[in-house]
Amino acid sequence: MTPRMPRRIALKALGAMALAAASTSAAFAADAWPSKPITLVVPFASGGTTDIIGRAVGQRLGEALGQPVVVDNRPGAGGTIGGAVVARANPDGYTFLLATVAHTMAPGIYKTLPYDFQKDLEPIGMVALTPNVLIVNPSIPAKTVQELVAYIKANPGKVNYGSAGIGSTEHLSGELFRASTGTDISHVPYKGGAPMMTDLMAGQIQMAIETSPSANPHIKSGKVKALAVTSAKRSAAYPGVPTVAESGVPGYEVTTWYALMAPHNTPEAVRQRVSAELAKVLKQPDVQKRFDEQGVTAGDMTPQQLAAFIKTETTKWTKVAKDSGAKAE
Repeated sequence: MTPRMPRRIALKALGAMALAAASTSAAFAADAWPSKPITLVVPFASGGTTDIIGRAVGQRLGEALGQPVVVDNRPGAGGTIGGAVVARANPDGYTFLLATVAHTMAPGIYKTLPYDFQKDLEPIGMVALTPNVLIVNPSIPAKTVQELVAYIKANPGKVNYGSAGIGSTEHLSGELFRASTGTDISHVPYKGGAPMMTDLMAGQIQMAIETSPSANPHIKSGKVKALAVTSAKRSAAYPGVPTVAESGVPGYEVTTWYALMAPHNTPEAVRQRVSAELAKVLKQPDVQKRFDEQGVTAGDMTPQQLAAFIKTETTKWTKVAKDSGAKAE
C-alpha cells in the first residue's frame, strides 16, 4: 500500500458521509414541508376564469397539504408578469404558478420575455381544460357564426373584440377567428376577463371568445349571446350550441387549459407530493361537479406528459401568431 492510499480512502469516506448528510437533510426538509402558507400566483385579475379555477383548487390543495394556499393575483401582459414572478421566485416549494395556454402563446407575439416558460418553470400537473365560447352583445343581430361574419363584413371596422390582455387565450382566439374568416375586427385588451365581460355586457365592445367559466353565468342570464364553442366537439355545458368549425369555419379549434407549475429547481420531493395531492383533489366529487357546471374538464397528465404537451402547444401558437400577424403592441 502506498502512503497516499489512506488519504484517498479517507476522502472517499468523507465524500460518502457528505452525500449521506445531504440526503438526510433533503429528506428532513421534505418531511418538514410545508411549514408555512403557500403562494399560488394567478396571472390574471380576480373574477376571471383563471382566478375562479385557482381559488377552487387552491383551497382544496391547501386542505390536503395542511397549510393555506394563498392566491396572489398578478395580472398584466397576457399572464407573463405573473409567470416572471414565479420563474424568479425562490425554488423552496412555497411559490407556484397557475399557468394557462396564454403562456405558450406569449413566445409567438413578444419579441423578448423576461423568462423561458419551458426552462424556468417545472410542470406539476394539468389542472383543467375548457372550450372557449364565442359570445356577442345582445345588440348584435346575429344568431349564428355565419350571420356574425356577414354582419362584420357589412360593418367593417365597427366590431371590436375583447380579451383578458395581449397574449391571452381570448386575444389569440380572436386573431385566429379574424384570420380564418377574413373579417375586419379590432382587438381591445383588458387586464383580465372580468373587466372585459363588464364592457361586453355594457356594449362597449361587441364580441369576445371567452373561456367557459367566465362566460357561463352571463350566457345563462341572457346578458350575452353564445353563438358557438371553440372545441373540436360540442360541449355538454351548452346544449344546442354548435362548434365554430361546424358553423362555417373549418379547422378552427381552441382549448384553454390551466396547469400548475413551480420554479425550476424546486425540490423533486415537493413537486412529487404536490402532483400527487393535485391528482387527488381533481378526483373529489364536489370539485368535479363544480367543473362540470362550468363546462370544465379536470386535468389528468403526469408532469412528463404535461411537459410534452406544453412543447406542442408552444409550437402551435407560435405558428398561429406568425400566420395571423398578432404582436404585442
